[in-house]
Amino acid sequence: MPALDGSAPCPCGWGEPYAACCRPLHRQEGEAPTAEALMRSRYSAFAVGDAPHLRRTWHAGARPDELDLDEDVRWLHLAVLDVERGGPFDDEGVVEFEAVARVDGRRHVQRERSAFVREGGRWLYAGPA
Repeated sequence: MPALDGSAPCPCGWGEPYAACCRPLHRQEGEAPTAEALMRSRYSAFAVGDAPHLRRTWHAGARPDELDLDEDVRWLHLAVLDVERGGPFDDEGVVEFEAVARVDGRRHVQRERSAFVREGGRWLYAGPA
């Protein structure tokens, strides 16, 4: 997966440069303020091949033992479809999204309602809702 220049648009789709959007979260220079922000940073981590960020932000009860990212998958677009709770004063939230990728020359769409929990001030991905 190609390294992403900090001035390039962030893969998460918020319209900010990567350096000002998800890269600080990937570099552990702060915490996601909302469940949606964490979900977007996780999508960006898939897009740039940042497995350590994905493992760090996976709830321990749902985290896989190993995580191997497929370098042949090219993530193209993220659309957030719905957000329930998950704000700065919540401890739980749900984010529904659709992620589009190119796999073996074909379009692949992943749609999921993801559950998030906040523990110790950190949002974590808990798995499908």
